[in-house]
Amino acid sequence: MQPPASLWWATLDAPVTARRALSGHHDVDVAIVGGGYTGLWTARELMRRDPSLRVAVLEQSVCGFGASGRNGGWASALFPLSHETVVGRWGLDEFSHLRHVLHESVSALGAAAAEDGIDAHFAQGGSLNFARSEVQAQRLTAEVDAAREFGIGPDDLSWLDADAARERCAPSELFGATYTPHCARIHPARLVRGLAEVVERLGVTIFEETKVTRVVVRRGRQPEVVSVGGSIHADFVVRATEGFTPTLPGQRRDVVPLYSLMIATEPLSSSFWDEVGLGHYETFNDDRHLLIYGQRTRDDRFAFGGRGSPYHFGSTVERRFDRNDRVFSMLESTLHELFPELDAAVTHRWGGPLAMPRDRTPSVTVDHATGLASAGGYSGDGVVLSYVSANALADLILDPVADTAYTRLPFVGSTSRPWPVEPLRWVGINAGLHLATWADHHERRRGTESRAGRLLTRLLG
Repeated sequence: MQPPASLWWATLDAPVTARRALSGHHDVDVAIVGGGYTGLWTARELMRRDPSLRVAVLEQSVCGFGASGRNGGWASALFPLSHETVVGRWGLDEFSHLRHVLHESVSALGAAAAEDGIDAHFAQGGSLNFARSEVQAQRLTAEVDAAREFGIGPDDLSWLDADAARERCAPSELFGATYTPHCARIHPARLVRGLAEVVERLGVTIFEETKVTRVVVRRGRQPEVVSVGGSIHADFVVRATEGFTPTLPGQRRDVVPLYSLMIATEPLSSSFWDEVGLGHYETFNDDRHLLIYGQRTRDDRFAFGGRGSPYHFGSTVERRFDRNDRVFSMLESTLHELFPELDAAVTHRWGGPLAMPRDRTPSVTVDHATGLASAGGYSGDGVVLSYVSANALADLILDPVADTAYTRLPFVGSTSRPWPVEPLRWVGINAGLHLATWADHHERRRGTESRAGRLLTRLLG
């Protein structure tokens, strides 16, 4: 498989060539299936803790082929569940611990990349969520008020009125914005490709163009990873396959692969950015229901993405789904709606799947009895969550009773129920997309919050 035709891959320093594929049989201490952020950070953290380990990474294409190499480039402290849902499920103390670790991990990720000599264009300018209607402003100010009840102060999340928000960025129809400093802009492909080089220098073996066909577990014996060209026995096998998990035998209902698509413009003039802002490379979105996300790249482009692609029956993952002309057109019109002064060609269009569990809760599991481990289910918030999860994996693989800031996170050790059988999940997920679209249409047309939006909020937590 070739890398996606994204802005990120097009602006790497050198062409990508695949490493050798797995052939024959190998024995290692830890085999990691998936060469994205989760797999590579896990390899890095294992080798930093114990340089004598034999670690192998197996990637079906090239490292970063999946979401790690084509995402929106937000290294954020976002968690897929709302504050209210986290507190209701695990309590305020667990919520506070989770929030603290995620906040600290944004800068820790940047420091780790810098320590390893990876220039991932890391710029921690924070993130803006625009209110572009009275309804959105009401929701966002209520969100800030609720955050205060959970101990989140103005240094972590603040409301900016329209004038203060325009000092950072000036989209059309701005009623205000929330701002958090806990987000950094990155070049995702530079980060993942750099991580691959780093772990190789640490002694990790990477096999690319190696599609794993199954993981075999036998009582009293090491688990075995099997591919077309070879196999590996390991004390631990880590599954780090995220949006491609449903392609593995027996795991079609573990997560659903939701497609997120992106566009990028040609570089824009300094006068344009003087007018629009984002001088600190803040990431941005607005409070519509159908998610959008954007950043200003180091070479002064917009990289802009969002949801809107349908879920495909049977959790099917195919390359042809990476492109959807209707969604690309919607993204381009939305970007022009946000910034009417934009007069630039769209130079890149791309997309691919991310993984969403049924309860939208990430998971980290390590079973010392079987040697199986996994991490993922980030629902699109995986840049920092993968770093956090990899640290938890490394801690628990090396010590089953490890008590660290990472292993104490409330989603470590949790698992989600499988998604319903088809056609229930196809109907339900695509109905959710239609609800989001209808809610946004209602709010634009009538200027009031829709019942569809309230229902969607309850369903998604």
